[in-house]
Amino acid sequence: MTKITRQHIFLIVAFYLFFSLLYRIVLWYNGLGYERDGFWGWADPSGYWGMAGMQYVFYFFASILIWFLGVRLLRKQSTTYQIVAVAILIPIVVYFTREGRYVIIDYLGRQRLRDTGTVWDWYIPTLFMMFQFGCFFAYRYFRDNQKKLKLEGELKTMALKSELSALKAQLNPHFLYNIFNTISASVPPEQEKTRHLIAELSDLFRYQLKASKSDKVPLHEELDFVKKYLALEKERFQERLTINIDVDPELYHEMVPPMILQPLVENSVKHGLSSLIEGGELSIKVRKKGEKLHFDISDTGVGIADKPKALNSGVGLTNTKLRLEKIYNSTLMLSDNSPKGLKISFAI
Repeated sequence: MTKITRQHIFLIVAFYLFFSLLYRIVLWYNGLGYERDGFWGWADPSGYWGMAGMQYVFYFFASILIWFLGVRLLRKQSTTYQIVAVAILIPIVVYFTREGRYVIIDYLGRQRLRDTGTVWDWYIPTLFMMFQFGCFFAYRYFRDNQKKLKLEGELKTMALKSELSALKAQLNPHFLYNIFNTISASVPPEQEKTRHLIAELSDLFRYQLKASKSDKVPLHEELDFVKKYLALEKERFQERLTINIDVDPELYHEMVPPMILQPLVENSVKHGLSSLIEGGELSIKVRKKGEKLHFDISDTGVGIADKPKALNSGVGLTNTKLRLEKIYNSTLMLSDNSPKGLKISFAI
């Protein structure tokens, strides 16, 4: 709690009023020269506003100084560091506050402790400040702990929802995978091409089912999945779609996130090439530089003018961008392809 609100100020003022009043009650109860002026001691120069009231006003401003030096200025440090700083500052600030108060009291001609008794005007306020800042740090710990418990509860709820969503995501492709196998088995033998396309589509859903259970897969499995997807797209585009995959076989066993290429390839086909009568070329290139795999997915399509907007609007690009950021702290980059089209690049 490095920022003081109106509520905190009210609580601090009430805290000091309470203890100053309590101090006055003790003095009055012990009959320390307040009988003739009543409980509040309005006429007595050493009454409520002389001794109890004045010293607690000094304590109030001293506590603000300690808070500023030991908490506010050290807000980026740990709580332990702040507690040590406050513990060191309290006796120092209380001592100089006492001396300053004595100067004012002597100037006004009011009563105060003298000689060896002055130690109590240092010792008791020090204990009082220790108690005050002990309450402060205890309250801050309680508040932070409540926030932590609330956050943990929200995270558990989100984790449960994510787990349920993942289970549903597994059921959907599993169901469709079985249905496609059933349909494929019912296709007459003379329609072998249709049977083959259904089998390819079934394989896509089987891979998607596997991807929902795995964090990483070998690169060759991801490429096989993309090839099957592009084979289905080529049935639609025919000669209008040219595919070029350039990957060193030595990289086939490198582990990559599943379904990381397909959304990008689909984006290139759907938004880059599909609207062109003459079609175009789609290229996938993977190279290893140092410890990183570098991916380039490029097309000779229409390209994208507003690339920042595209990264935050399309489902495929947006989801892939977030996955790369969260898993690998990597960036998905869009650039113009040569001679035309779009290039999507990232490294993991």
